[in-house]
Amino acid sequence: MELDDAYANAAHIPGAEGYPPRWAQQATTFREALSSAGRARLAIPYGDSPRQKLDLFLPEGVPNGVCVFVHGGYWLRFDNSYWSHLAAGPLVRGWAVAMPSYDLCPDVTIAGITLQIARAVTVVAGQVAGPVALSGHSAGGHLVARMAVPGVLPSEVAQRLHSIVPISPVADLRPMLKTSMIAQFGLDLAAAEAESPVLMRPMDVPATVWVGADERPAFLDQAQWLAEAWGCGHVVAEGRHHFDVIDALASPDSAMVAALVD
Repeated sequence: MELDDAYANAAHIPGAEGYPPRWAQQATTFREALSSAGRARLAIPYGDSPRQKLDLFLPEGVPNGVCVFVHGGYWLRFDNSYWSHLAAGPLVRGWAVAMPSYDLCPDVTIAGITLQIARAVTVVAGQVAGPVALSGHSAGGHLVARMAVPGVLPSEVAQRLHSIVPISPVADLRPMLKTSMIAQFGLDLAAAEAESPVLMRPMDVPATVWVGADERPAFLDQAQWLAEAWGCGHVVAEGRHHFDVIDALASPDSAMVAALVD
């Protein structure tokens, strides 16, 4: 399809095949350490299907609030078990961190995944008091951006939103119609428009769109489109590509973590 290469990340990242197993190992080590310390609540259900579960990591002491990280994978792959280590930055800053899995296309639609993440955020808000910060990567960036739109979250949860940081988001789904992935998404133009944050007006919540300077031009465009549509912050991280731009979440001193919790 016309835009397959434009949205192909791994093909343009040296050593791309090594990232998923490395993420999985780092995440496993992190979970084991937090579990041993009694600071991990794993596989909390938030819906009926087996994948509708989330992990919750707790800081030392009473949490200042909770960050929710939603993973990417083009709504087609991965689960929350690959990303646990990215909770380190907010945890050191005193915030709890929740990471949900969700059902994948083609078993569900993208709109259905949006509803699942809204339920996950709602369950998380019931587990941890205080402000709620949202971040997500790639397809996860799309999903957390959708949470900023009025009516997606229950009003009592929406009122607690502290910040939203979509990282390398797919904010306009219309280009997906020109990729081979469309066969699994089951999208038509109306459905793509209905799930595109660039076409929506968000609530008055601080938002910062993040993207790596070395990402594919399509992702640089997507980030710019969302920042312009929302009139929000826009950071282009030098020397970062689609697979390592998220590493900053693991650093408590990073600007990305500051955008979430400050």
